[in-house]
Amino acid sequence: MGNLYYNKTAQWAVYVVFFAALGVVPLMVSDSFLLNQFATYGVYGMLALSLSLCWGFGGILNLGQGIAFGLGAYGMAMTMQMQSQTESNPIPPFMLNNSLESLPMLWQPFQSTTLGLILAVAAPTLFCAVFGGIMFRARVSGPFFAIMTLAMLSAFYTIILDRQAYTGGVNGLTPPGSFQFGDFEIDPYSPAAYWVVFGFLMGATFLTKLITQSSFGLVTQAIRDDAERVRFLGYSVAGYETVIYTISGLIAAVAGCCWVMLVQYVSPAQMDVSFSLSIVIWAAIGGRHSLLGSILGAFIIQGAQSYLGDTFLATWLLILGGFFIVVVRFLPNGLASLVEKAFGLFERRDPTSSPAPDGGRPLPAE
Repeated sequence: MGNLYYNKTAQWAVYVVFFAALGVVPLMVSDSFLLNQFATYGVYGMLALSLSLCWGFGGILNLGQGIAFGLGAYGMAMTMQMQSQTESNPIPPFMLNNSLESLPMLWQPFQSTTLGLILAVAAPTLFCAVFGGIMFRARVSGPFFAIMTLAMLSAFYTIILDRQAYTGGVNGLTPPGSFQFGDFEIDPYSPAAYWVVFGFLMGATFLTKLITQSSFGLVTQAIRDDAERVRFLGYSVAGYETVIYTISGLIAAVAGCCWVMLVQYVSPAQMDVSFSLSIVIWAAIGGRHSLLGSILGAFIIQGAQSYLGDTFLATWLLILGGFFIVVVRFLPNGLASLVEKAFGLFERRDPTSSPAPDGGRPLPAE
């Protein structure tokens, strides 16, 4: 009997139990502020999931995941801001304070809620497709690609910060009302908001899981391990890398939309380098080769920051840094590897069988 950790049926069973437990949280939590906080953790989980797909399974270290997240968040904030404007007052107050006399062309499509939502998700996804296509066709990979994403993130941060009349600058955007879709208004502190985020997290996780277990996912993991060999076999390495990077950006963009729906605020801080590096830390600590591990990593780190950050203040960063160093040193595959080792203790091997060339360890499917 092999390690149960790699059993696909067992993995899907764990996923079902995990999301069933998350789904009943609103029925057990009466504090609206706490429920909103839990929903926010779901957004962080989506971000960690997106990076796990890109980095853990695709081997593409993206230090600029905040680009897709930030663009999605700004698109959602612009949509919500225009919902509060009227025909007699179509210009947001911060634009009037910056001496704009008419609504900029950039903002006009967001007067339609449907079109605004489409643009909020499509714009960052298209950016990832174009940027990724250019980089991967030029065979930019490894640390060089990571540096390019970091540079691009800094460029977007500077643009958003400087174009105050269009983006709100350092103050960001603060839509005055809750998100409305048709006749429905989603209170960010209501169970409805939690279930919206929960639904997107569950859908993204199941979709990503199916991708990693498909033939496309197997080729992507092979590219991660040895891109040149896969290229020699006739596969379009750049094409596979672009697709996986774009899907990762799509998930991050959806997370950005959910973030603004919950907090009713977005600023350049969502495109700050430190935030994107935090996403890397979540995935690394939880286990970048594990979708569920990455999500739990985000839950654990952000939960600890919420409840320990106020106690330890700046010392919390030292605690987090020390924890990260310990995990990287002793658990390079993250906390998920503890579960793998635990199940390995119950693994029964056939003593007459010869070990596989890689030591008998199968390709991670989690």
